[in-house]
Amino acid sequence: MKKVGMLVLSLIPSFHHSLSAQTVDSLAIRFSGMTAITGYEQAVTDSLLALLPGSTRDRTGNVTLTLGRGAPRRIVSCALDEIGYVVGNITDDGYLTLRRVGAGPRVSPLFDQQIEGHRVTLFGRRGAVPGVVAVRSTHLTRGRPTGNEAPFTVDNAYVDVGATSRDDVIALGLGVLTPVAQAKRPHRYGDRLLAAPYAGRRAACAALAAAALSKPRVRGTVVVAFTVQSLYADTAG
Repeated sequence: MKKVGMLVLSLIPSFHHSLSAQTVDSLAIRFSGMTAITGYEQAVTDSLLALLPGSTRDRTGNVTLTLGRGAPRRIVSCALDEIGYVVGNITDDGYLTLRRVGAGPRVSPLFDQQIEGHRVTLFGRRGAVPGVVAVRSTHLTRGRPTGNEAPFTVDNAYVDVGATSRDDVIALGLGVLTPVAQAKRPHRYGDRLLAAPYAGRRAACAALAAAALSKPRVRGTVVVAFTVQSLYADTAG
């Protein structure tokens, strides 16, 4: 991680110390508002292609930008994807169940609690659809879990999109394997703090994009890579 950070800084020549922190900050906020579930990163890579003149996308979906030429040849990369969900099934009364994507067996057993009772976005064929993960009635449960109750997991998640039937859901452009993510609402507070899902990953990619946009002079060849599908394996990378 430290080597990557040092290499990012080495892309910025000394006369470019005037690169505004606001530029990196604004990109971090912009990237933190995007969703790139593992295997469904195209919308984010579309944005990167527009942001970085000269960049290209390969058949897998990775976006690269080559700076300079000749030896030595180096690469600096940033993973775009994030753990998310897809629709696993649609019930007859219009609820959607979920399956997790991009997380190996080492994920915390409490990981899915971040979506319980929270707003989510479903990226359907007709555009983004807002939804919410249902919670049990506090009037019936009195808000007190029993002593032997298992933690909330993705298997307990039912997404409500305001539909009352399976046909209503399909009419919204939603179906099995539609990607689903927690609604992104990046919040900046203080001078240098940002709260958002996967803010660390997004800030790293923002720093790399800002370095590339500064049009640095490099020795040899540096390939700037924004990679996809890094979380399909047990561990990232």
